Amino acid sequence: MPAVSKGDGMRGLAVFISDIRNCKSKEAEVKRINKELANIRSKFKGDKALDGYSKKKYVCKLLFIFLLGHDIDFGHMEAVNLLSSNKYTEKQIGYLFISVLVNSNSDLISLINNGIKNDLASRNPTFMNLALHCIANVGSREMAEAFASQIPSILVAGDTMDSVKQSAALCLLRLNRTSPDLVPMGEWTARVVHLLNDQHLGVVTAATSLITTLAQKSPEDFRTSISLAVARLSRIVTSASIDLQDYTYYFVAAPWLSVKLLRLLQCYPPPEDAALRSRLTECLETILNKAQEPPKSKKVQHSNAKNAVLFEAIALIIHHDSEPTLLVRACNQLGQFLQHRETNLRYLALESMCTLASSEFSHEAVKTHIDTVINALKTERDVSVRQRAVDLLYAMCDRSNSKQIVAEMLSYLENADYSIREEIVLKVAILAEKYAVDYTWYVDTILNLIRIAGDHVSEEVWYRVIQIVINQDDVQGYAAKTVFEALQAPACHENLLKVGGYILGEFGNLIAGDPRSSPLVQFNLLHSKFHLCSVPTRALLLSAYIKFINLFPEVKPTIQDVLRSDSQLRNADVELQQRAIEYLRLSCIASTDILATVLEEMPPFPERESSILAKLKKKKGPGKVPDMDEARWNVNGNTEHSENTEPTNKSSPPSLVADLLPTNRPRPASYSPTILSAGNMAPSHPFTDLLNMNSSPAAGASLLVDVLSDLSSPAPTPTTGPGPGPTDVCEEHFSRFVCKNNGVIFENQLLQIGLKSEYRQNLGRIYVFYGNKTSSQFLSFSSSVTSSDTLKTQLNVHTMPVDPTVEGGAQLQQILNIECLSDFSDTPVLNVQFRYGGTLQNIAVKLPVMLNKFFQPTEMTSEDFFQRWKQLGVPQQEVQTIFKAQHPMDTDVTNAKVQKTASLYLKPLCGGGVGLILKCCNVSGFTTRETLNRSFNGSLNL
Repeated sequence: MPAVSKGDGMRGLAVFISDIRNCKSKEAEVKRINKELANIRSKFKGDKALDGYSKKKYVCKLLFIFLLGHDIDFGHMEAVNLLSSNKYTEKQIGYLFISVLVNSNSDLISLINNGIKNDLASRNPTFMNLALHCIANVGSREMAEAFASQIPSILVAGDTMDSVKQSAALCLLRLNRTSPDLVPMGEWTARVVHLLNDQHLGVVTAATSLITTLAQKSPEDFRTSISLAVARLSRIVTSASIDLQDYTYYFVAAPWLSVKLLRLLQCYPPPEDAALRSRLTECLETILNKAQEPPKSKKVQHSNAKNAVLFEAIALIIHHDSEPTLLVRACNQLGQFLQHRETNLRYLALESMCTLASSEFSHEAVKTHIDTVINALKTERDVSVRQRAVDLLYAMCDRSNSKQIVAEMLSYLENADYSIREEIVLKVAILAEKYAVDYTWYVDTILNLIRIAGDHVSEEVWYRVIQIVINQDDVQGYAAKTVFEALQAPACHENLLKVGGYILGEFGNLIAGDPRSSPLVQFNLLHSKFHLCSVPTRALLLSAYIKFINLFPEVKPTIQDVLRSDSQLRNADVELQQRAIEYLRLSCIASTDILATVLEEMPPFPERESSILAKLKKKKGPGKVPDMDEARWNVNGNTEHSENTEPTNKSSPPSLVADLLPTNRPRPASYSPTILSAGNMAPSHPFTDLLNMNSSPAAGASLLVDVLSDLSSPAPTPTTGPGPGPTDVCEEHFSRFVCKNNGVIFENQLLQIGLKSEYRQNLGRIYVFYGNKTSSQFLSFSSSVTSSDTLKTQLNVHTMPVDPTVEGGAQLQQILNIECLSDFSDTPVLNVQFRYGGTLQNIAVKLPVMLNKFFQPTEMTSEDFFQRWKQLGVPQQEVQTIFKAQHPMDTDVTNAKVQKTASLYLKPLCGGGVGLILKCCNVSGFTTRETLNRSFNGSLNL
């Protein structure tokens, strides 16, 4: 950068800043600023032309005034004029003013772009850097449109200086983040990868940041960067600090570049080449070994740089999840940080171990640190670290340590911070349910949970315990006895009363033989707490009372007296009043058989995703909850690390994951909830119907709820493989879309693709919905539409970009805009590519874009139709087909379908008109004659 001469000191600016600092009050400051603004305005409007130095000085003053918080509404043109100066300091101030004060909607953008274009073409490295910095700072879409195609050529040009290459790479990175659709992917992409071999490490660092971002969007275009990144990383970690003296930070060689290279490698699975994989493994082992060496400096900067590289290397090891030795070593080194005096290191260690706990190779190694983690939970001062300790205990939990972990969480819950109590409650409920070999332990745990943190126990928790008790016959009597004893406490939480009222109403008869828990004692116990409850709980207790009448006829008069009381029949709350009246009349006029039928025991609940787990996922965010692999879960709700387990039940009901506690008794299909159920136990859809189709997915269709299927067609059956290869185009459901615009076009065990289409004249729009049916992320997700060379001249398809990451259980939407240019017969193909579990998945689906989608119907009289029909006398314009249908046909229904397919339209948009006559030839409706007549200069319709 050119040195600033003494003459550029701008004494007037220094005096103005000094005056502002010497102001004794805000009023004095405003007065001085207004005086200066008036002076600058007069100078700009004066007849005498200002020289470059004066313009620079006054523009600098305006910039300083703006930074003080005052509005500036003039001087922009003078700043733009400074861009044409040949002096560095004047051009620098001009670019600085534009970067800070000019917005993307300014009328001066075209002038600014011209100035930037001149500087980029000047080949002066100083001016080019200033221009590139301005583009990156402003980052507007207008600038991206103007320079996105020019900057890549500057980046890969052989005569570009290193400093300009750095600026160009970072500028392109900025434009890709703000306007990714405007950054072209062309020949330069292959050349930019070779910048990883550049001798200047500053260029390599900037290029690595750019390539990492672009690789997330188009991984295949930058796959060659893997070998170059490994080679560069190997040279860094094996070199002495003196070899990279200019880029050594406190005895750590190029830490920032090392971190960026490790992040780039996390965009891809482990290298397939054995030699390359071995070299990468050596690099990672070297990093782990260096982390164990004695520190070369006591300064915190040294440890920060070394640990930054270490944690990024561990993140790559976890991402690959293929080297058991490295995973265990990483776990052991993270364990050393659990008791480190630095809070940030303890936090990062706990966070990384949460991910390690989900790997089958390192799960056992993580469990060895359970005592340290429990101690951190009890003694840690920082609440964020304690929360990470809770997350790690949750992730490392299995059958062998579940009771210990749940007990420790319950113990900590009594003194836990209010900000994390609800999350701990959800995790305790999930763990107790999942690893409950003995459901009596589960019931005890949940009731203890309600006792300790009743205010933080959501409805999902006590709903779930009710569902499990109803579905498990062997625990119903114990649950009734336990809640009865818990309700005898002088003060019990309202959630406990809800659980007690529901369970005693359903299964109170199982403990009624004991005089200490006779029917009347049970009723009096519940009713003694009635007046202390909220309205919803009172409504639940009234439902329990009417259930008592069915279970215990001897308490019928007592309960009827309660229902008949003025406090119930004339209650101000409509719900309580209505329940009291209806239950009273039901108990009076219904026979014993009718009462037994209406008030029968609740049937088992259907298998579905635990609402508690769904709530935890919603609270933590997608992808933030450690995976608890359903494949290692046996019928008792326990998990084991086994390789010989069946991945997923093929007949599972529609839900995101299997029910946390599978039951053996399905709910009767005829059952429908009534007001007599104590709470709303109806399952909720894990997905919202995005298309408002009110779809009803078929049971057992798939693990993902089909939000796109019609009522008229069943949900598609999942295919058995992960999807067709790149040359295997799926056409399984293509024909279904001839007569409809919405539905599921593809589905397998990983992904569901749904379409919603709309067409108007020669334009169409397709909303494509990608549903991740797994609990893991899809990485490097991309989709594109390919067409044959002929089809490209007939059909224009524009695809909107999609997010490269799809969280587990999430849905992603993409918009395709289609323009019909002429008539066509071929169809485009949707290509989807993503990484799941380190494996690249390729799916190709035939898009249902047919010519009939762009037709518009019209109406005309039969006389007009046949008049035009008879004008078409050329033999090539008429085709007649007689065929036998596979099923009996209804004329009206067939006519309706034909109108949707291709024929009855007066204003075709992509060629000549089409007319059609349809006639059923026999009474049974099995034979149809179809006559198709086409005009190349007119059109006919029915």
